[in-house]
Amino acid sequence: MNIPDKNTTFPLPHHDRLCFLKNIIKNPNIIVGDYTYYDDFDDVHNFEKNVKYHFDFVGDKLIIGKFCMIASGATFIMNGGNHITDAISSYPFSIFGGDWSNAMDGKSFPYKGDTIIDNDVWIGHNAVIMPGVKIGDGAIVATNSTVTKDVEPYSIVGGNPAKTIRKRFSDEQIEILLNLKWWDWELEKITRSVEILTGNDVDALQKLLND
Repeated sequence: MNIPDKNTTFPLPHHDRLCFLKNIIKNPNIIVGDYTYYDDFDDVHNFEKNVKYHFDFVGDKLIIGKFCMIASGATFIMNGGNHITDAISSYPFSIFGGDWSNAMDGKSFPYKGDTIIDNDVWIGHNAVIMPGVKIGDGAIVATNSTVTKDVEPYSIVGGNPAKTIRKRFSDEQIEILLNLKWWDWELEKITRSVEILTGNDVDALQKLLND
């Protein structure tokens, strides 16, 4: 078998605007699975620049699964960009020190947890993912969408704020796909299954697993 190498930075010959993302990430708080790719119109190293307000002292993580597709301009807003919203002022006085240092004593900035992108997720051009969001397996985020809440597996969302447009499969088929977890199969089995994976016959995929 001639299986593409997950450790290759630029898997397309003579093209350095698409990379297998995990091979260029330097920030330990960004975790990326195998074969997830990022495409950028200018430079794939823009990816980490597009992970905004990702401060070490906050400690939140951006976790991206396997076989995801992330288009140019996709932006991830992390928890460091959050301000208090239930106070008279949302201004972050304390970060500037001096006599303002104690402004947040007994209080805390909003924290929504890690941002999690599951497996086989397609994030379209210029989409914005807000802090603490979880995007389920097989979901699609449309171009220019702003995702402010969790996205269910195998659903298509779009708009600002993003709303569900439709599910990609029936509830029964989605349950089958979530149980199959094809992205965790051995590469040889995935390779034998690519023609089925690029079709829409969920039953054929399940039968393959049972064979």
